[in-house]
Amino acid sequence: MKYPLTPDGRYLVVRGRLWRAANPHLAPDVREAWVRRLMAARRAVGAARRSQDADALALAGKAVDEAKVALGERGPVWWSDGAPDLNRHLVKNTPYAAWFKSAERDA
Repeated sequence: MKYPLTPDGRYLVVRGRLWRAANPHLAPDVREAWVRRLMAARRAVGAARRSQDADALALAGKAVDEAKVALGERGPVWWSDGAPDLNRHLVKNTPYAAWFKSAERDA
């Protein structure tokens, strides 16, 4: 796996930083539909940037955010045990530091 997933499945580690993973409890068809919408919105962001259309870029950005919230990657956390949201934190500064160091050695 290119980006390791924390043992609890909450985060991917990308270049030493935690990024919240999608909610694994979403029904597969719901997840697939939102991923399709996310990819379409990202394509729209690219098109808006290439055409330098600020209004289209704002709309596309909102569509990306909406999809990411629906997938659980942004907005309220999808877990219910009260653990804090460590999204975008450096993994070395989190409770996942020892796990990640071990995972790096095993790779």
